[in-house]
Amino acid sequence: MAKLKLDLHEIFNKGKKIEDALNDIIKQAVDKKIKLVEIIPGKGTGQLKKKVIRFLNTPEIKKLYHRIDKDSKNFGRLFVRFK
Repeated sequence: MAKLKLDLHEIFNKGKKIEDALNDIIKQAVDKKIKLVEIIPGKGTGQLKKKVIRFLNTPEIKKLYHRIDKDSKNFGRLFVRFK
């Protein structure tokens, strides 16, 4: 199964770049009909992960994917599943 991966470690403190990167990866997944996107906000304080989840829950983004799974073995990783 094809998947895309976005590691946010490099841009963790650059708000606009984070949003742009998230928009880009979601658009790529939709355009290429990819079923799974792995997003790695990292562990840290959890603030970046919360920001990513808030972004994914905005109405215009939420309608594009099926569900979000949190990795039970790795707190610093999310999976976005597409239909």
